[in-house]
Amino acid sequence: MSTLPAVYRLTYADWRRLPEDGTRYELIAGELLMSPAPSVRHQRISMALAFALNVHLQATGEGIVLAAPTGVYLSDEDVVEPDLLVVLTEHADRLGEQVVEGAPDLVVEILSPGTARRDLVAKRELYARAGIPEYWIVDSEGGSVEVLALQAGAYVRAGLYARADTLRSPLLAALEIPLQEVFPARA
Repeated sequence: MSTLPAVYRLTYADWRRLPEDGTRYELIAGELLMSPAPSVRHQRISMALAFALNVHLQATGEGIVLAAPTGVYLSDEDVVEPDLLVVLTEHADRLGEQVVEGAPDLVVEILSPGTARRDLVAKRELYARAGIPEYWIVDSEGGSVEVLALQAGAYVRAGLYARADTLRSPLLAALEIPLQEVFPARA
């Protein structure tokens, strides 16, 4: 995926030495990618989704939800920090001290101008290669969530939900999230 010569690619060891300065640092194919702090709108949506997921997961015992900046180690040259991630109880052994060690069961990325291309292309490809079963792409400006399910190594749309809809997940069958509770009303 990367055209970066091997000598210039960073590794997980390099990522661990990066400063904790509020910047989100990710490695994709050894290339260091940085993101500034997200907008207030982005954070409100992230918190609302995290809350809904947490309530469901605690009630069912199916797993846990974690929010950025939680690192996810997918390979020595691929370390990402999704906005939200879910690790099911049967994969709790993936929860390391520093990072999630291996593929989470669900990742959520909330699009923003600085990261949309990365989320829609590079991370989508990486998440599919890593075998992450479900990927939600949240359009914070459009007020929608696209739920993608992994089938035969590629993502297919399992649902596209607007602000007036109730989001459902193939992975978490009993989960229902009314999206009007997630997307803040415009002023």
